[in-house]
Amino acid sequence: MSSSQHIENPDIVLIGSGVMSATLGAMLKSLDPKLKIQLYEVTEDLAQESSNGWNNAGTGHAGICELSYTPNRGANGEVDVSKAIEIFEQFEQSKYFWAYAVRNRLIDSPKKFVNSVPHVSFVYGQEQVDFLRSRYNAMSAHHFFNSMQYTEDREAIKQWAPLLVSGRDDLPVAATKMSRGTDVNFGSLSSSLIEWLGNQNDCGYATEHRVIGLNRKTKGGWSVKIKDLKNSQTFSTDAKFVFIGAGGGSLPLLQNSGIEESKGYGGFPIGGQWLVCHKPQIVEQHEAKVYGLSPGAAPTMAVPHLDTRIINGKKALLFGPYAAWTTKFLHKGGSIFDLPSSIRLDNIASLIKVGLHNIPLVKYLMQQGTQSMTTRMKELRNFYPEAKDDDWELIDAGIRVQAIKKEDGDAGIVHFGTEVLSSADKSISALLGASPGASVSVNIILEIVRKNFGHLLQTKEGRDRMKDMIPSYDEKLDDASMSKRQASLSEDAEKILQLI
Repeated sequence: MSSSQHIENPDIVLIGSGVMSATLGAMLKSLDPKLKIQLYEVTEDLAQESSNGWNNAGTGHAGICELSYTPNRGANGEVDVSKAIEIFEQFEQSKYFWAYAVRNRLIDSPKKFVNSVPHVSFVYGQEQVDFLRSRYNAMSAHHFFNSMQYTEDREAIKQWAPLLVSGRDDLPVAATKMSRGTDVNFGSLSSSLIEWLGNQNDCGYATEHRVIGLNRKTKGGWSVKIKDLKNSQTFSTDAKFVFIGAGGGSLPLLQNSGIEESKGYGGFPIGGQWLVCHKPQIVEQHEAKVYGLSPGAAPTMAVPHLDTRIINGKKALLFGPYAAWTTKFLHKGGSIFDLPSSIRLDNIASLIKVGLHNIPLVKYLMQQGTQSMTTRMKELRNFYPEAKDDDWELIDAGIRVQAIKKEDGDAGIVHFGTEVLSSADKSISALLGASPGASVSVNIILEIVRKNFGHLLQTKEGRDRMKDMIPSYDEKLDDASMSKRQASLSEDAEKILQLI
């Protein structure tokens, strides 16, 4: 939805209309209704980059099917499931906040953005089967995952996801399933929260407006320069706090701010594509999000999966993603010069080292971007052996810019995850990175609130409001003693979200 609302000299400026800005705006306004908040978005519509329904898998990452969160077995044969436990608890916070948003009419219907879809891990070949069995043993021992099912029986897998086994060779296969998984349209979620925000007192959002300058004010806060793309006019506004949640556009703005914390950071863009099937006779046979093991040098975000997607009430199947080399930072409105223009004296060493030390990754990305439809279909048939070329089409999957920074004196580390930077004076924060960012957006935003708006949480009123939004606030649900508490909170949220 396009808009041109403007709040003069707001307390907070949000840059970008994805799920991070949307969540921060909704959370802060709920925490302190007196805050004046303004959001600016480059595109005509809201949430058209990484949060757009077709630009991500919408998995609702909870660690229950994504094998990349559970590394290969160690010398003792056991799988480390600590990351999956961490992600699960963070996704629980997202569910709690979304339930609060529905309960308090920030969102009028949960079906607009979230649906119940089982999450399945699927492997083939004896080595992969042995790994998945070990993973299941470790995960099912924790109360987060005690409902997980495991099988090596093809008939059982056929009941879960028939496309996986029909026409398959005689290699050993195995799968795990958790029925209470989700499919999330993060674009719809973001739009709903921002539209609610725009209807609150002293809040507004403007599309087709690009932030082109950030200048620190001597007495604190920022002067934000904005260009109205419809008439090419520029204007400025002052803000006490700025949040840069512009996806691939965050790094240039962060560099423009000149804050010390931005020094040394670079960006490594990775493009993506999906295969999509809309044919009802095929789509209706598959009701799951099925994740496999990552092939070779593939980045974490390119782990293959065959997914049920429900976008705007319509069901489809999605397979991928296929990663690709690109120099653009944004899918819409990006430029091939984005990567070259982001190079600075303080980050060039990191970027060079990434190129030299990640040659297999660069080769993989180039190979993926130039592969034929025949090659892509071959990968799909590892999951769906009877897939036919004519039933699938190739679409773009957006662009993710991975954060590169100096860490422990060693430059050039590519971070497949989400990186949050905040200035020492707590006047600006920026978010870089990718998956599982959207799914754990509430946890990420909560940390930004704690760091930059901690004073709002120090009063009883503020803490009570946060507990209303996130009932597990200041609690750790991963301890065995909290299993009943976690189960009760999860059930309450899922009922409100109409997932059970």
